[in-house]
Amino acid sequence: MITTLAILLFVNAGWNALVWPQFFKRITRDPRSRDAQGKPTRFLVVHVVLIAVSLVIALASLLAGIAALAGAW
Repeated sequence: MITTLAILLFVNAGWNALVWPQFFKRITRDPRSRDAQGKPTRFLVVHVVLIAVSLVIALASLLAGIAALAGAW
């Protein structure tokens, strides 16, 4: 069961690490990301926060998977 948990956590971490950076590239190129003066809009800020939180969760999943395999639980 612990191995299954670790694999699930690693898959989650890998998925987030692959998907969110690509999404960030698309968001920064979106015309809604900047106003006429070039300042970041709420659209950009909200998405950057979403991406940052998702990457922190990915890191937590990776660390939890390692801890599960190391027998910390």
